[in-house]
Amino acid sequence: MALVRILVDGYSLLYNWPELARGRARHSAAAREELIRVLTQYQDTTGTPLTIFFDGSGAPSGVPKNESTPTVEVLFSKAGQTADDMIERAAHRFQPYGEVLVVTDDHAERDTVIALGGSTSSCLNFIAMVESARTELAADVKQYNQTERNRYKRSR
Repeated sequence: MALVRILVDGYSLLYNWPELARGRARHSAAAREELIRVLTQYQDTTGTPLTIFFDGSGAPSGVPKNESTPTVEVLFSKAGQTADDMIERAAHRFQPYGEVLVVTDDHAERDTVIALGGSTSSCLNFIAMVESARTELAADVKQYNQTERNRYKRSR
């Protein structure tokens, strides 16, 4: 079955990726924004849509806000709901369309997703996948730029 979406437990991933937003609190808006930026790059590289879930209960009204594009969604849970609840619901709802990959270090959450027919990844494993894709993208861009520079020089 094809992978149809990656579901990311945002705070679980931020907790395990301290290099991502050095000097910023793991639950800060700046850390969340950096995670969203990096995961958007990853989505651009892989082409697999993803949803990033954050626990949002207790936040002031209107902050944080949900953001959505066709390929990257950012969702915050509301009062009385957790990001885990939302991830489980999404994994269940995507099941008829193909396989989902859930990124979290919450073992109970991973067991639930596997029982629903999804796949899981530890945060450290996913970070390695993202970093590898970013390195590959940088090498591709460098090669493309070099090819274009050479082509421009020949045409002069």
